[in-house]
Amino acid sequence: MASAKTEYQQRLRTLAELMLAVSGESVTVMKKTSPDRALKLKRQDEWGIYLEFVKILFNLTDRLSLLHLPLKEQPQFMNHLEDAVTLQLKNVLEPAFGSGADQMEIMLTVGAAVMESRRAYERYRFLVTENTPEKDAMLKDFGGRVADVMGIAGNAQVSAAAMLCASAAIPAITAILDGRPLPVDATSTVTPTAPDTTSAPPQQAATPTGTEIKLVSVMSTVTGEEVETRWGLHPRFRQDLSSEDMQQVAALMNRVVKILGERYASVAFSDEWTSWHKAGHA
Repeated sequence: MASAKTEYQQRLRTLAELMLAVSGESVTVMKKTSPDRALKLKRQDEWGIYLEFVKILFNLTDRLSLLHLPLKEQPQFMNHLEDAVTLQLKNVLEPAFGSGADQMEIMLTVGAAVMESRRAYERYRFLVTENTPEKDAMLKDFGGRVADVMGIAGNAQVSAAAMLCASAAIPAITAILDGRPLPVDATSTVTPTAPDTTSAPPQQAATPTGTEIKLVSVMSTVTGEEVETRWGLHPRFRQDLSSEDMQQVAALMNRVVKILGERYASVAFSDEWTSWHKAGHA
């Protein structure tokens, strides 16, 4: 059992890098989702949002690791992951606080996040690779927590964006646990982002991560009698585009969104589509 850390050392480090990268990028996505509120956020508020993503990613990794590791090794693997995240977080914070960053305080912070993650989410019973009402309920709970930390409790747009960011990390976590290479550098994020709004539905669990990656996505949501359609780009793909290319993509995708949004709105409230549109996606 003592060799578990050595055996999974690379996976642990890559998971820690991924979790913190996704958490950091997700804070940016949340601020873009609610720019008015973002102007009022203090550093401690952003830190709170960051930790909420760390908590949900620990929970998702815990659930996924049960499917990819021997049962007798899984508990110790998660303990080692906590250590790996602590070390990686210290490395992330050092540029801001110098080499004198208090590792004990960081360790306590990560430990508290893990404990809170278990307290908040372990009560939800579902298979993480399947889409079920219980899984949706947990992600909705998480989205609500993020909105609460931002001081805009009940904000449906922020909650939905948080849920998408967390869900989008599942295929990458799965690939790492399975020992397969990621399609992009492990330290890059897999969170959805967009020029003007949030958007990017989560990867389906059956998608063979490592052989394909979702670069562009469109999503429609129904709120009361209003329909909102948004589009988004994978962050790494967006970084690789020049400003001219980005303008062309934005112009084309705005046309796509207009066409798909109008089509969705025309059928979403008819009797035959009632059960369908309640699912919240097009």
